[in-house]
Amino acid sequence: MKAKMTLLEAIQARHSVRTYKAEKIGEEVLAALEAELEENNRRAGLSMQLRTEEPEAFQGLMARMGGFENVNSYIALVAKEGPEWEEKLGYRGQKLVLLAQQLGLNSCWVAATYNKGKSGATVGPGEKLHLAIALGYGQNQGRLHKNKDLSALYVAEVKPPEWFLLGMRAAQLAPTAMNRQSFRFALLEGNRVAAEPGKGGNGRIDLGIAKLHFEIGAGEGDWRWA
Repeated sequence: MKAKMTLLEAIQARHSVRTYKAEKIGEEVLAALEAELEENNRRAGLSMQLRTEEPEAFQGLMARMGGFENVNSYIALVAKEGPEWEEKLGYRGQKLVLLAQQLGLNSCWVAATYNKGKSGATVGPGEKLHLAIALGYGQNQGRLHKNKDLSALYVAEVKPPEWFLLGMRAAQLAPTAMNRQSFRFALLEGNRVAAEPGKGGNGRIDLGIAKLHFEIGAGEGDWRWA
């Protein structure tokens, strides 16, 4: 299925949405998401799962308190435990979020305000259901949250070139837990870029999301991760 916007346009258009229409996701859209999910699982050794027509996980008290409505489909972010896997889940999960946006869906990263026990996800030995990503056709398109100033998100040993600033502007739009934006980037000599998670829960997942956004914004060029 052909995407309707570029990845950078998807980054700019995508906002968290918690209320959805009672409308099934089209089969063609689901097939495109499933194919991307399987490819990312294969590349990163993850066990992410697309769950459809499965509302029980988002019908409990926590989900209602979180403002969720009509969440019948979601991505279960299943992987082994540990910081390495959390960062991979952030990076690969956001790939699916951006594809969903390109395909006309809305989404929301969900850490605690759903019932893991009611999820139909398969969790193997040594694995954990880390988070979920709610999916559907939103009753609205969400809204832009206030972001930190760009200068608060990085340090630089040299004057930042345009590609770095473009990358940081994309990272600035990355969704993070509680909108903390606690990750930090650094521009080092030799066009090297470093990135570190901030403190707090899900910091590594937030970092993975931000790094994907940075790569999309900066584009391919004469730079590399430190």
